[in-house]
Amino acid sequence: MRIVLFMCVCLITTISRADDRTITPDAPLTWWRGNLHTHTLWSDGDGFPEMVAEWYRDNGYHFLALSDHNVLSQGLRWMSVRKINERARANAFNRYLERFGRHWVETRGEGEDLEVRLKPFDEYRSLVEERNRFLMIPAEEITTEAENKKAVHLNATNLIQLITPTVRANARETIAANLKLVQEQAALHGREILVHVNHPNYNWGITAEDLAAVVDESFFEVWNGVDNDNDPGDDIHPSTDEIWDIANTLRIVAGAPPLMGLATDDSHNYQGTNTRAITGRGWVMVRARHLTPESIIRSIRAGDFYASTGVTLQDIHYDAQSRRLRLSITPQADEMYVTQFIGTRRGANVVGKPRLDPEGRVVETTLDYSSDTGPQIGEVLAEVKGTSPEYVIKGDELYVRAIVVSSAATEVHSREYEFKRAWTQPVVPNPN
Repeated sequence: MRIVLFMCVCLITTISRADDRTITPDAPLTWWRGNLHTHTLWSDGDGFPEMVAEWYRDNGYHFLALSDHNVLSQGLRWMSVRKINERARANAFNRYLERFGRHWVETRGEGEDLEVRLKPFDEYRSLVEERNRFLMIPAEEITTEAENKKAVHLNATNLIQLITPTVRANARETIAANLKLVQEQAALHGREILVHVNHPNYNWGITAEDLAAVVDESFFEVWNGVDNDNDPGDDIHPSTDEIWDIANTLRIVAGAPPLMGLATDDSHNYQGTNTRAITGRGWVMVRARHLTPESIIRSIRAGDFYASTGVTLQDIHYDAQSRRLRLSITPQADEMYVTQFIGTRRGANVVGKPRLDPEGRVVETTLDYSSDTGPQIGEVLAEVKGTSPEYVIKGDELYVRAIVVSSAATEVHSREYEFKRAWTQPVVPNPN
């Protein structure tokens, strides 16, 4: 039996601490923590990019992509101090000035006409980057909506040139068209660029069927840290976890590779006056040998990463010979852990029916694939307590993934998910 595993599998895994800044010829595998979705004053955030980057660096992150809407932080831009402080609901400018001083902060005008220059990426990165400790990656949130008014947002990480969004009739065509623009740029410049679909439940814009249809897109946000962007779903809309399972079932049955899930902050708010989109709610942990954009992106493409809101995994390992998927959870204080191994078994219903609201009207959302008999999409195949959960592949699973939930609340409160968790990537043991 041939095994396909969409993550890096190492029989002997060496994990080093990322605080050693020495670059060696035999660099060991290291877990790097990063956020791929962040905003600043260059679009609709309320923080200066240097201030935002420092927060992430000083709070244990190793890489950060500032992904402002339809802009790369390049060129000359001035912004009204009055408008900045109004957006921040605080004196963000004074905080910036106190931190970096007048030798760095550039202003012009005075009084109500006072403006400050927003530093471009190539300037401010020199202030915050540290070898083998903290890396900045240029990015853009390609922000548009389809002709049918469905919101479509894609993050493109490690861009070299701005992508101007293109619009198509519906969400899946719009995703595919913008993904093609990024792929063309990557090919032209010989550059690793990662694209992922953002917050599918934001304004209920993207369905599982959309994600299943665009098989060249392999990544999406299973968790977006903005409160009220509908990750848990509601009575008539599926959660992002349910969307993930439906999309992967449809993709794998059709012979396509699975979709992988990321967690991000999507942070906009840094002044303490607005908590809807704040830092520290979600991140990815990527296992790679070097802290470079190429190394990080290649490991993500290989599936050697997990998403987290607070649970830390020491290891994720699938042994093809024994067909065991093993997790090693790093215990914290008195926390207890429950791991659910989730998957879809062969024979599950893949013909959906419309979801209806309480009045019996059709809802424009992911279809309902539940069935009265037989296997179900996204079943809990096993539930294991403790820090060393494992699952043995039975042979009829299309894929298996894991969700680890801690008994402890997240360090940064979210109204959507109270407790710390981690999501691993799907293992596909029997590809078509």
